[in-house]
Amino acid sequence: MNQSRNLVFVSILAATLLILLLRTKPSGAGQSTPAQPLVIFCAAGVKPPVETVAKDYEKAYGTPVQIQYGGSGTLLSNLRVSGIGDLFIAADDSYIRLAETHALIAETIPLARMTLVIAVAKGNPKNIRTFEDLYRVNVALANPDAAAIGKVTRDLLKPTGHWTRLENHTRVFKPTVNDVANDVTLGAVDAGIVWDATISQYERLEGIRVEPLSSARQNISVAVLRSTKQPVKALHFARYMAAMDRGLQSFARHGYSPVEGDAWSEHPEVLLFSGGINRLAIEETLRQFEEREGARITRVYNGCGILVAQMKAGQNPDAYFACDTSFMAEVQDRFEAPVTIARNDVVILVQKDNPRSIVQLSDLGEPGIKLGIANESQSALGALTTRLLKSTGLQEKVMSNVRVQTPTADLLVNQMRAGALDAAIVYQANANTVKDLMKVIPIENPLAFATQPFAIGKTSSHRFLTERLLLAISSEASRTRFESAGFQWKVAGTRTGAP
Repeated sequence: MNQSRNLVFVSILAATLLILLLRTKPSGAGQSTPAQPLVIFCAAGVKPPVETVAKDYEKAYGTPVQIQYGGSGTLLSNLRVSGIGDLFIAADDSYIRLAETHALIAETIPLARMTLVIAVAKGNPKNIRTFEDLYRVNVALANPDAAAIGKVTRDLLKPTGHWTRLENHTRVFKPTVNDVANDVTLGAVDAGIVWDATISQYERLEGIRVEPLSSARQNISVAVLRSTKQPVKALHFARYMAAMDRGLQSFARHGYSPVEGDAWSEHPEVLLFSGGINRLAIEETLRQFEEREGARITRVYNGCGILVAQMKAGQNPDAYFACDTSFMAEVQDRFEAPVTIARNDVVILVQKDNPRSIVQLSDLGEPGIKLGIANESQSALGALTTRLLKSTGLQEKVMSNVRVQTPTADLLVNQMRAGALDAAIVYQANANTVKDLMKVIPIENPLAFATQPFAIGKTSSHRFLTERLLLAISSEASRTRFESAGFQWKVAGTRTGAP
């Protein structure tokens, strides 16, 4: 394996020099500045469809595309060393995850799937029918330290005890899956382990499906690199490649199993229904997302009761960001599993000098207090307020002081600013917008909070785009905005999204 490691090192060095040359621009009098090319690091096993898509994209948009092919492991090592490039296409998602751990990736979009098979000459002259038959013929494998298929094969076979025996039996280790297929085609070996999609690229080969190889179904993805100097253009190409009516058609023609994909659109539009309270935390994230994706997000902010009624009447948003889980449950059958983003406490907002001496929830029932609350049927806050008052036995007494019920809490804040109310029950995030003008009274009750879940519509025609929106909203940059707005962060684990 020392020879294989040396080969990996030489490949990394050569690839780095090549990319540096590609990045070098000619200079001289009278020369126009050429369009900045997109530089792609692509797994060799995915070359046919990627090459086709790149040519189609260049023709459609005039952007030159330069592609460096190699084993996924070699390419990843090159990315870490060089720190340059726009996109990375791996033949196995494990390399995408590795790239994420090294903070190399901004966005990832799935493309297609592949399965391991045994490549043999047409007609299967060695009569290979089972995995054990590999031990009686000459075999070539891809280097597990350089190529995705080699790593997948090793990871799959190690637990079964097959790997050590197969490794010792293997005649030659190759840097890419294409090199393995070439050796079988030329008769240098009798068999090799390749992707099922590789077989369709070689007329003189056929694939034998055997266990345990058939269980190794791998995903191909395209990732936008954080090193890119042209993220909008890189993401535009990635979306083009991952579109069901553009790049994915090429993957299907070349024998891959493409994902469903989004429909292609120069400037895709998604419809977002969101509880009004969330607006305080997500607007900057949405603006940045639109700019980076070249997309438009149509926002519909309102009380969640009103939004739910609109959905039940037939409207189908691409995504729904509810004020509280209770208003997600009513329409859950329309959406994928929700992700809880944040929590917001319910508080009492009073005038700065608190002339009515309100210090707890029960004080809101004192005679003469002018109180504002959210409407129970129109908003999550209203429903939470009603549940809270009922649980404490205060509903009848407090409701007698209610002067206004609104669909959203921001309208209550406006009434407080105008001096029309002595107090209002709002979210902490609403109170944060007037913290220098008003006083906030916490409510000491375990029911005095709401959690905000985000879910993607099952019928969305831009499902992958909306998934990236979810990643942006649940990213660390978004967390800062939520916490600054008065929310408590509740996203489980670390999610990767664009900066």
